[in-house]
Amino acid sequence: MKRWIPMLLPGLLLAGCEIMPPAPSPTERIEVVDRDVEPREAPEGVEPPREMPPGRVARQVAFPEAEYAALEKQGSGVISGRLTLGGQPVPDAGISAAPVTTYSAEAAEQALAGRAVEPADPRAREYTHATRTDDSGRFRLSGLPAGEFYLSGSGSDPASGETQVVIRQVQLRDGQQLETELSR
Repeated sequence: MKRWIPMLLPGLLLAGCEIMPPAPSPTERIEVVDRDVEPREAPEGVEPPREMPPGRVARQVAFPEAEYAALEKQGSGVISGRLTLGGQPVPDAGISAAPVTTYSAEAAEQALAGRAVEPADPRAREYTHATRTDDSGRFRLSGLPAGEFYLSGSGSDPASGETQVVIRQVQLRDGQQLETELSR
């Protein structure tokens, strides 16, 4: 052994350095908490980073106010139908009809790719109509204005057990009663 090594070890230990930190045990949980730190505000004109809910991706399309301002929120149209996966009805599933916009198109594309985007801007939710399926997978959405909609529902695939999303683009005229199937 070289002569300088025994002299170096005490110096490192006295200086507070570790040669090799201990590995955490598999059940040990390490948490870092900053205390007494004042929150910093973002510089003017710069949006602070958003906290993303787990399992979601950030939206790339900003809420298009002018596009939504041209849309009606209510009407006399009705969309009814049934949600099935693998030929089986999906009970108690959420069903929604969102107007086709650049904002909702991004969410639909991500959903079909198996990814969920961050929650929609509350202003967009004012234009989205939602309900739940009954025990036989049937649903009914009423009070819809005329226009194009992304009709969507999701449920557990009976074959794989994985959550499947079904999206269908539909056109609705004023006062129309549309019957449709959401199936995969």
